[in-house]
Amino acid sequence: QMEPVSNGNLPPGFDPSTCRSVYVGNVHPNVTESLLIEVFQGSGPVERCKLIRKEKSSFGFVDYYDRRSAALAIMTLHGRHIYGQAIKVNWAYASTQREDTSGHFHIFVGDLSSEVNDATLYACFSTYPSCSDARVMWDNKTGRSRGYGFVSFRNQQEAETAITEMTGSKWLGSRQIRCNWATKTNAEEKQETDNHNAVVLTNGGSSNAAMEANQDTGSKENPENNPDFTTVYVGNLGHEVNRDELHRHFYNLGVGAIEEVRVQQEKGFGFIRYSTHGEAALAIQMANGLVVRGKPIKCSWGNKPTPPGTSSKPLPPPIASYQPIAMAGVPQGFTAAELLAYQRQ
Repeated sequence: QMEPVSNGNLPPGFDPSTCRSVYVGNVHPNVTESLLIEVFQGSGPVERCKLIRKEKSSFGFVDYYDRRSAALAIMTLHGRHIYGQAIKVNWAYASTQREDTSGHFHIFVGDLSSEVNDATLYACFSTYPSCSDARVMWDNKTGRSRGYGFVSFRNQQEAETAITEMTGSKWLGSRQIRCNWATKTNAEEKQETDNHNAVVLTNGGSSNAAMEANQDTGSKENPENNPDFTTVYVGNLGHEVNRDELHRHFYNLGVGAIEEVRVQQEKGFGFIRYSTHGEAALAIQMANGLVVRGKPIKCSWGNKPTPPGTSSKPLPPPIASYQPIAMAGVPQGFTAAELLAYQRQ
């Protein structure tokens, strides 16, 4: 009786009530079709499986004999790690279920909240009768919203009216959106996404916008293949998370030697520098989406390589977090004696 929550890139009006196929994204290159079938058979009998291989991250489609098995696969397998890589699972849809908007007028919509998906964006602009499509751009590596999208209109005048009326006055989720005409560059990005018959779920999360923009545009090098990158960027931190607490969370991962921890508490992000590139890569995989103080953190590569000659010395283990002990006759919380003992320690 349970239903999967589809937060991802689904066509506006898409009805999954009869769908029995799922899309599988972010698949490790070592995964084979037979392994994929073996994993997805746990949710029900698989009719067929198709894997499209890519150099860094493959994707595919799994067809079940019934809809219930497909829904169960989305609920239980989304986020499952195969070869250390979390797969994305959601409803699959045919490209024909989206209207051909190549000849339509496209506007850019920025400052989108992380919880906004295609259906939400389309609903916002559907007050304009000629609105034909809405598409939020997603990061294929993290499976999260990039914070912007595109809306298509059949009528140019309505598109222009939408830009004028919506910019700075319309709240969508937790932010005021901004609109403009789509440029040639980002329109090509939308077209590339349109041609990719796939959907990606996201578990939300946001972080300091300026820092995230810097992360996207800071270094043109590919950190995944550059051993000089050893720093992990950590975003979407609560303002109460300090350096010691962040150190504890990453130290508990046990993936390697931590050499530096920096936190910008007022801005909600920080950095963890490891001894090696491999340790940092493993930390990103393991910590991305980890819930800290009720918020899922966002992990990616720092935007700069570690400078040559940087001192390499592991930090001492962090101080264990103190938890008050309930004792007979002693109220819950810190007593003066306990605080003094803790300070001495």
